[in-house]
Amino acid sequence: MDQQASLLDKLFATGLLVETGVQGLYGRSGVFEDVIARFDALVSRLGAFQKAEVLRFPPAMPRAWFERSGYLKSFPNLAGTVHAFCGNDQDHAALLECVAAGDDWTGGQKATDIVLTPAACYPLYPVIARRGALPEGGVTFDLQSYCFRREPSSEPTRQQLFRMREYVRSGTPEQVQAFREEWMDLGQKLIAMVGLPFTVDVANDPFFGRAGRMMKMTQREQALKFELLVPVNSEENPTACLSFNYHQDHFGKTWGIETADGAVAHTACVGFGLERVALALFRHHGLDVTEWPAPVREALWGTE
Repeated sequence: MDQQASLLDKLFATGLLVETGVQGLYGRSGVFEDVIARFDALVSRLGAFQKAEVLRFPPAMPRAWFERSGYLKSFPNLAGTVHAFCGNDQDHAALLECVAAGDDWTGGQKATDIVLTPAACYPLYPVIARRGALPEGGVTFDLQSYCFRREPSSEPTRQQLFRMREYVRSGTPEQVQAFREEWMDLGQKLIAMVGLPFTVDVANDPFFGRAGRMMKMTQREQALKFELLVPVNSEENPTACLSFNYHQDHFGKTWGIETADGAVAHTACVGFGLERVALALFRHHGLDVTEWPAPVREALWGTE
């Protein structure tokens, strides 16, 4: 049995994760949720100096915003839409016949006006734009949301529904690049505090198709994305637990976000994969949190 399957089996066996029969879709125990809550609180303490505006969006966003964002151009294979029954009594009867026969009952479903949120920051940008020009110092936001990516996998770290904590900065190129550099330093300090081994490396998003290959190369050449990697599934292929992203003016142009002097705003973000960090903690410190090293417990639980 390979290491990643062994880790997942152990998580199921101890009840830390609950199997549903669908890859990448798991229930979580109270202990697992407590670890996430403690790490999330540690992120908040470390980021409190920024005095970021806190916003919490639901795990779905308007379909019109999603379409305008350009996500389908880059990641059509990862998108999740919300469909619903829109028929009459006759259509309902046909649906129930399909269910009873074990046939596909989804043919009569129609797309609604919402889609599943792919990243915590996607609902934010149109909200920023509606407020008008940014203040002189730019703006910083604190976000958290469940996110969806359609990529079923036996790797416990590659879940279809997962939580993402983000800090997002919008302003001038100098302001947002300074923000990203600062968080690259803080992110490493944060992960060191919880006793995890890591490396930081330039990375790229999983852009789709032939055009996506060129976008991956460009993103790497311009060093627009860095990831903090922790061995979870294996030592050879460490997992991205934090990402540090400079979007340049992509979202500024898309949504018409302007700086105080009327220029197109730039954006950057730091993202924390909360389930991934929790899995890394269980992988390196053991499945019994009461036996974790004292410095790690102190960082997460304080003096409790």
